[in-house]
Amino acid sequence: MSVDVFLFVLRLLSASVLLVFLLALFVLLWREYQRLALQAVTTRRAYGRLIGFVAAEEEQKLIPTGKAYPLLPLTSIGRAPTNTIVLDQSFASGEHALIALRDGQWWLEDRKSRNGTRLNDELVTTPTIVTDGDIIGIGTYYFQLVLE
Repeated sequence: MSVDVFLFVLRLLSASVLLVFLLALFVLLWREYQRLALQAVTTRRAYGRLIGFVAAEEEQKLIPTGKAYPLLPLTSIGRAPTNTIVLDQSFASGEHALIALRDGQWWLEDRKSRNGTRLNDELVTTPTIVTDGDIIGIGTYYFQLVLE
């Protein structure tokens, strides 16, 4: 076997090893991408929804707004545009309330707002467990919790 043939075979062998390495790297990266994409979809999955209501000024009843908001594992409510649910009301603080999924239960927490957060017409002062059908009140806005 001549030196030229040996070098040619060696080049082919090194090129094939490089291609196998690149293919293995691509497969690993593709699997990681798919895992992260599935994880992102899972964390953005809605666990229920919050149905919006407003309080009628003359009567003591709630009027549906026709809006429903997805309930995420961490749902923030307030006037700031960074919240999950943005309220355009002067009674709402920038970061007014937080609904969070912790250990399989939903918790409502007032974020030290000026005017307070109500749960079924009672003021929330400490993190409180919320369940299906509870009514959360912020100013004249109300949200009914509907779990799925």
